[in-house]
Amino acid sequence: MSARRREGAPGARSDAARPADPWRDARAILCVRLDNLGDVLMTTPALRALRRSARGRRITLLASRAGAALAPYVPEVDEVVAYDAPWVKNAADDPAGDRRMIEALRQRNFDAAVIFTVYSQSPLPAAMMCRLAGIPRVLAHAHENPYRLLSHWVRDPEPGQYVRHEVQRQLDLVATVGAACTDTRLSFATQDADRRSLGAILAAYGLGGGQGWIVAHCGASAPSRRYNPALYARAISLLHGCGLKILLTGGPGERALTAGILAQCTVRSHVIDLAGRLTLGELACLIEDARLLISNNTGPAHIAAAVGTPLVDLYALTNPQHQPWQVPHRLLYHDVPCRNCYSSVCREGTHACLEGVDPRRVVAAAHELLAWRAGVSPRPLVA
Repeated sequence: MSARRREGAPGARSDAARPADPWRDARAILCVRLDNLGDVLMTTPALRALRRSARGRRITLLASRAGAALAPYVPEVDEVVAYDAPWVKNAADDPAGDRRMIEALRQRNFDAAVIFTVYSQSPLPAAMMCRLAGIPRVLAHAHENPYRLLSHWVRDPEPGQYVRHEVQRQLDLVATVGAACTDTRLSFATQDADRRSLGAILAAYGLGGGQGWIVAHCGASAPSRRYNPALYARAISLLHGCGLKILLTGGPGERALTAGILAQCTVRSHVIDLAGRLTLGELACLIEDARLLISNNTGPAHIAAAVGTPLVDLYALTNPQHQPWQVPHRLLYHDVPCRNCYSSVCREGTHACLEGVDPRRVVAAAHELLAWRAGVSPRPLVA
């Protein structure tokens, strides 16, 4: 479904007035995505569409340091520039660095820029940066009239008219300037070097030689999206009977979380804690080679979608836009009146949308997906 168009906005060219392919001659394109790693992954189909829609295009991604970590793994991007923008949460206050970034962008002589945002984010600070960098064409969704900050304004229909998956939102955006492709999968190209180094790590635990495993990623950046560690421990203990090792993953700051979960497991012989021990590339290889990922709604869930690994997604009902994309999955939650709260911290203080997910449901969903992968179940499970 496409957004309702607003024509005749002062200073911003309306969608209806544009030619079918207004960016045909744009070769150097800056793509701005300044939030998290998972958000960048969900933008990769749109990046692919931009790249493939004209010969000789060069795509530069301006991303947060978290998003820029994807640089070696997204072949649709020629260059990644890391920038923690001052209008993004927890960024440092560095006005001189902001001026240096504007000058660095100016020197690259971009033909156009696309600013990718969720509907609750304003594109206008990034649009001002693009204007100061001398970029002549700038495309973004915006609720408010951007006047001359955006040459190509797509009036944002979310959330008032409808809500789309984040991937579809960004595909719809670039389609307004003639960019489209049939391959809409998420992109993450795992590397042989990462798989070799991962192999050495796993060998120390006696894993390798075609052994299967399940990855359980227990953390998330937002507290509202974290399944209760005690419930996670119960689910992991119950999975002992599946005959597969359970590998716990997490960042360096999540070691205490996974250690606490492991300590609460009533059966531990099948559990290995790898939190803080893997690079991003090694984590992606681990997920790609896994039979299954069990995860909160966070970056590794989108990595699983990119590499095609079935997923049990413990999905807090904070928003509907980030569900697994084009991968067999089970979405587990407990329905609540406060769904779609868009909050990083549960406003009710109960986490009912996840607390209500019985660990036995996690185990049942895991067995269903494992059966499908083994060819026992007739079809992928996607709901």
